[in-house]
Amino acid sequence: MKLQFELVKKEENTKARLGKIIYNGKTYETPMFMPVGTQGTVKTLSPEEVKDAKAGIILANTYHLWLRPGDDVIKEAGGLHKFMNYDGPILTDSGGFQVFSLAKRKDITEEGVHFKNQYNGDSLLLTPEKSIEIQENLGSDIVMSFDECIGYPATKEYVKQSVERTLRWAKRGKDVFKGKDQILFGIVQGGVYEDLRKLCATKLVEMDFDGYSIGRRSNRSCRKCY
Repeated sequence: MKLQFELVKKEENTKARLGKIIYNGKTYETPMFMPVGTQGTVKTLSPEEVKDAKAGIILANTYHLWLRPGDDVIKEAGGLHKFMNYDGPILTDSGGFQVFSLAKRKDITEEGVHFKNQYNGDSLLLTPEKSIEIQENLGSDIVMSFDECIGYPATKEYVKQSVERTLRWAKRGKDVFKGKDQILFGIVQGGVYEDLRKLCATKLVEMDFDGYSIGRRSNRSCRKCY
């Protein structure tokens, strides 16, 4: 089922807006409170308390859940919803920011990102296809495209190359995506360069993703979903 977005109101000066996300027969108001359940739990809160806090979507993470306990374990448990005992919507981030920020030694190639498992030192490769496979096993509602996260500062030449790679990775991930009852978001990159962010957004729209997320502008993590 395609995600629908309904614009309710827009503020003319700041461009701030109120809206509604409609998916699987449920409606979520935006902007929303979106707690982080990186490793399959919102720490210190029960699923009931998360709902009482009026959370819209819980964000879990592909990288962390792949390493521990493993996406195969979660799939065997019935997916993240049963694993977490949470029937509300769940979004899984692609792992792109985590390999950037946590993998101390990494090699970014056209194939994907080679890095060492931070827990046991094993050599790993996270590709656009692997990220999608993991997220399909996790059974999240919203799947994020694998992207290259860049540091700050970065030259415009490098950022342009990074955007082009992110777009190629986005297509590769979309080509293999077949998640049942899942929707796929593309991620807009481009650093602090407005023209590159516009280029990335335009190309992703042409690929016809279900939704889009604005990626990081600097070395601080920032996601905004539309």
